[in-house]
Amino acid sequence: MRSVRDDRLVRPTQEDEVAAAGSELIGGPAGRRALPGGWRTPVRVVVLVMIGMFALGMVQKVPCYDHGWFFGATTQYTHACYSDIPHLFTGRGFDRGLIPYLDEIPRSMGDMDYLEYPVLTGAFMEVAALLTPGGGAQHRAQLYWFVNSGMLLVCAVVIAFCVARTHRRRPWDGLLVALAPAFALTATINWDLFAVALTSVALLAWSRGRTGTAGVFIGLAAAAKLYPVLLLWPLFLVCWRAGRWREFRATLSSAVVTWLVVNVPLMLVVDGPMAPIRAGWAKFYTFSHDRPVDYGSLWLLVSQRTGDPMDDVNVYASVLMVVGSLAIGALCLYAPRRPRLVQLAFLEIALFVVANKVYSPQYVLWLIPLAVLARPRWRDFLVWQTCEVLYFLGIWFHLAYTGDGDKHQGLPQDGYQLALVLHLLGTLYLCALVVRDVLRPDRDVIRRDGSDDPSGGPLDRAPDIYVLGRTRPREWRDERPETLRVQWGSGSGGTV
Repeated sequence: MRSVRDDRLVRPTQEDEVAAAGSELIGGPAGRRALPGGWRTPVRVVVLVMIGMFALGMVQKVPCYDHGWFFGATTQYTHACYSDIPHLFTGRGFDRGLIPYLDEIPRSMGDMDYLEYPVLTGAFMEVAALLTPGGGAQHRAQLYWFVNSGMLLVCAVVIAFCVARTHRRRPWDGLLVALAPAFALTATINWDLFAVALTSVALLAWSRGRTGTAGVFIGLAAAAKLYPVLLLWPLFLVCWRAGRWREFRATLSSAVVTWLVVNVPLMLVVDGPMAPIRAGWAKFYTFSHDRPVDYGSLWLLVSQRTGDPMDDVNVYASVLMVVGSLAIGALCLYAPRRPRLVQLAFLEIALFVVANKVYSPQYVLWLIPLAVLARPRWRDFLVWQTCEVLYFLGIWFHLAYTGDGDKHQGLPQDGYQLALVLHLLGTLYLCALVVRDVLRPDRDVIRRDGSDDPSGGPLDRAPDIYVLGRTRPREWRDERPETLRVQWGSGSGGTV
């Protein structure tokens, strides 16, 4: 893989006033006589910062280590250190050696008969359980959290590396991911980082033109969490506009085959001693369909304000998702220049979390890498992160209020609803800015130096074939006035 010379790298401190101001804490922006090279390469610095911030996120959970996760304590809410990991270690039978999807969970342990996570996430949880040493129940639950945290740290490093490498000339944008406060606070709440890491590898592979590899990792990510499958819609749109159907077919086919290879062994076993496996495999999908509105969602706000239980929320959410996805499609085909893939990917995943029945605090992890790649502007990113941190505190304080008996120490419903509104508005604010960049390519910070789509892989600098409002193909043009680049065919190009 050919490296990019240091003098061609884009430095955030040279183009972003907030980044320049923040750099004063460590000595200010690098000068033009600063020596490049050495061990402090951008990717290494980004990875080290990620490790440091992840460790701080673990330290933030200290109040829960001893008693906060156990005995129904409200400490996990008042200190905002809640995590699903130790609870599900006992609640899903990992402490008893139950095998996910095969062994039924006794009713005495909760209301789930099988593990309610996709196959690869269940495998991740099982591997962590096998690595957890023996001991007392509480001690093992603590160790299980530490083992998972170590495995999730590897995922966080993969995410930081992939984001730093996806835009060849902008590795320092990875610092936004590494320094994101919501990333550190939510990284060990659940197992979402595993799917986010696989998705990040898929985007990196696509940016290098490896369409089959990208499809494989999309398939793996979709086998760990549902949301990565939605990336196929933005891929379809940009390939449609560029007329590059071969690339889309390669990615789609490899994604579908990979997902089937992972899931079919559990899907099709219907007879014999392994019969329960099919019901166990389907639990994630039936649970997702049957669950009511939950914390963080737009629909919960509507339900609480109107008193409507929202029994038809699946219909409402599906309609909003379909209409929003069609709007994203129209945006792609109408924009004066083909949008960058990560711009549409961010909009699609943001639409999904806003339209969903639940918007858990850790879902922000899905959006952070995409937001950085779509719009690496420090001010707007930090505004959004502030909203997410406020919601992170709001949800736990509200649960402390509702779960503390008659004491009601925490945030009442009106306060929680305010935090929820900020949570949704922060996401929509960033979406609006990305839409503006799509409609006004001259405002897109990535394209400011004349680039087309650095993360677009085989579509980078491809001409527009299908454009609403135009009847003939549009050549790819360098935004710099002194250069006109025209691409002929699929591989050759010239400069006029």
